[in-house]
Amino acid sequence: MKPSIFFLLVLTLMMGACKTTQKINQAIEPKTIPPATINKDAEDSIRKIKEAFHTFTSHQIDFKTFSAKIKVESVGGNGKIPDLTVVLRMVKDSAIWMSLSATILNVEVYRVFITKDSVILLNKQDKEVQYRSISFLQEVVQIPFDFNTLQNLIIGNPIFMSDSIISYRKVNNSTLLTTIDSSFKNLMTLSEDNSTLYHSKLDDIDVQRSRTADITYDAYDVSSGYNFSTAREITASEKNKLNIRLNFKQYEFNKEVSMVFNIPRNYLRK
Repeated sequence: MKPSIFFLLVLTLMMGACKTTQKINQAIEPKTIPPATINKDAEDSIRKIKEAFHTFTSHQIDFKTFSAKIKVESVGGNGKIPDLTVVLRMVKDSAIWMSLSATILNVEVYRVFITKDSVILLNKQDKEVQYRSISFLQEVVQIPFDFNTLQNLIIGNPIFMSDSIISYRKVNNSTLLTTIDSSFKNLMTLSEDNSTLYHSKLDDIDVQRSRTADITYDAYDVSSGYNFSTAREITASEKNKLNIRLNFKQYEFNKEVSMVFNIPRNYLRK
């Protein structure tokens, strides 16, 4: 298993009838809307959109530490990739520690330590260690990944979401909310009460590229005190297509975590 495949696999991850339809043609910024042009219907629409966005963002998971055991299944352009079992520990806004094992053999093949500035990859098969800057994530997956994006992807919060809202509508028992940032347009499907994310569709705003990603959030569990998605499916494509399934077998929030990362002396440094 090549390191690039591992990172693409884990980081792209360890990367009907309408009730009402309301659209706005630009990001919601009250200062750009002349008061004289706002009518009552427009004011109501903007208020509803702001309320929906506030409800959604207020239900995102805020945590101190997180640990989990995750089964990772994936299929790439060359067929099925061997399943991985990932043991993960994370301290919010600080560090992510991962141990990856080949599920069928139960043998650890990689250990990874990520901070806001750096990535250390311990390849236990080839007995080597690689030291990289955090920009390595972007080089590997070819999208603007940083520590915060990876942290949100793992925890189940939306990625590439901004407060620039370009569309909003109610469809059956769901809310469709679209935001846009410097890289992607993000169409999100929320629960009717705007508290839970069910699906995110990312489309590159660069018309010269065809990067897209679909992320489905399922099997929500509230036993930890958080509304946490324990089953997710990620489909990413540009020139090639990659499909990833994540199943969180065990997880805990806000418990003490250990991040021991010893590097054997005989490992080749790169």
